[in-house]
Amino acid sequence: MLKPKPTSVLSIDYGHKRIGLAGCDPLGITVTKLPSINRKSFQKDFETIELHCLYRKVNGLVIGLPLDDNGKFTIQASYCHKYGVKMAIKLGLPLAWVNEHSSSWEAGQKFNLQNDRTGQLDSAVAALLLEQWLREGPDLCPISKLKLPTKSL
Repeated sequence: MLKPKPTSVLSIDYGHKRIGLAGCDPLGITVTKLPSINRKSFQKDFETIELHCLYRKVNGLVIGLPLDDNGKFTIQASYCHKYGVKMAIKLGLPLAWVNEHSSSWEAGQKFNLQNDRTGQLDSAVAALLLEQWLREGPDLCPISKLKLPTKSL
């Protein structure tokens, strides 16, 4: 698999209560944890994420998918997939997926954030996802190839 071309990207760790965010510079060298979002509605999430995208001149999104031990979709991964596609289409940005299996545990250990309820852990996870994407890919998928799932969750 080819490494993705470095560009300014926003990484999203989607959760039911909070959304962790992280961004990288256009060269893909520095990953920065950003303040997490306390979820209210998709529209409010969109407005906040859109501001980050405009300020950071974002060219793509990376969304974590919490797959199971065998790499299969979980119920939460289905929610993350639907949310990511909807956000990418609304923002008009290409999208890439990263398997975030065990990422909360890893971020908790790496940043000493076990049992965190402030949102710092969510953004630390988003930063790990972005670092993984910069190392491994896959490249960003154009929005023209993204379709919202037809099955309601």
